[in-house]
Amino acid sequence: MSTTRTATMSRRASRQGWRYRGAVAARVLAAVVGGYYLAHGATAFLTLVLPLARVDRVIAASLLSFAVWCAAAIHAFAARSAWRAWWVPGLFASVLLGATMLFPELARRP
Repeated sequence: MSTTRTATMSRRASRQGWRYRGAVAARVLAAVVGGYYLAHGATAFLTLVLPLARVDRVIAASLLSFAVWCAAAIHAFAARSAWRAWWVPGLFASVLLGATMLFPELARRP
C-alpha cells in the first residue's frame, strides 16, 4: 500500500513540477523578450521626446532603456501570473511604439 501511495505522490509531484517549471520559463521569457520589446519602445519614444540635441537624445534614451529593461524583468517575477508578466510590458511597449509612429517628423528635428 505504501508503494502505491508513493508512486501516486511522485506522479502528482512531477506534474506539478513541470507546471512550476513552465511558469518560471514563461516568466524568464517575459523578462527577456518582453523586457527587450519594452526597452525598444521606450528608446524609440524617448528619442523623440527628450529636449536635447539629436546625439544626446539617442545616447540618453539608450542608457535609460537599460533601466526600463531591468524594471520589466523585476515586474515579470513580481507579477501575480505569467500572463500579467507578458501583457503589461507588451501593452506599454505597443503604446510607446504607436506614439512614436504617429509623429515621425519629430525624429527629423536637429
